[in-house]
Amino acid sequence: MIQLQIKALIASRSMQWGRKVTINEIAQATGISRMTLNRMMRFEAYSTVTDHLDKLCEFFECEVQELVKRTSNKRNCFVTGIEPLRG
Repeated sequence: MIQLQIKALIASRSMQWGRKVTINEIAQATGISRMTLNRMMRFEAYSTVTDHLDKLCEFFECEVQELVKRTSNKRNCFVTGIEPLRG
């Protein structure tokens, strides 16, 4: 499962930059609506477009690896009985 680490980056950058980073600020700087940003933060497996990822990386001054985290789907595979892909 792919998870967006927006909350963690907000907390990290707020400490680094010495000020509170707000959703409104991110929305204005990136052109991504507040509603979309809230969905990206709330829903664990929110699907988004690469343009949004690029804009968020630009805003947070980070690489995509800091913004996106991949977790194993093994737990979900055991529940559904589907074998995970090996590659």
